[in-house]
Amino acid sequence: MFSNILLATDGSEHSVRSTNYALELAEKFDGKIEVLYVVDGDKSKSDVLHHANKFEVEKKRKEKIKSVEDLLKASDVEYDINILHGEAGPTIVSFANENEFDCVVIGSRGLNNLQTFILGSVSHKVAKRADCPVLIVK
Repeated sequence: MFSNILLATDGSEHSVRSTNYALELAEKFDGKIEVLYVVDGDKSKSDVLHHANKFEVEKKRKEKIKSVEDLLKASDVEYDINILHGEAGPTIVSFANENEFDCVVIGSRGLNNLQTFILGSVSHKVAKRADCPVLIVK
């Protein structure tokens, strides 16, 4: 039922909690987790300007989701990590729909409170547009 799970993360406390739910689903249904971290376009430009090389940029991005990866490593669940660039909501939806996931697991709030206030939350956008069930974790 939930053998192909997309875990959208940004390294926030909510996304770490959502990792635990994704792991429970994967363990119960013998599933695999695809982790997706979306780097905002403006942040991507800033990273390139402030770091000496692409390896530093990549290392910094992986540090953002280290707590999520640590939880996944401690489990027996198979997982892959994907880092994409773009606006979080539409990028997550496109990735979810193109890869025919059984479920998307996402935290209710991310790191960007101003964007949430002005534009609406990423989790709300994903829940409205994804073709599969979406589990939003508080």
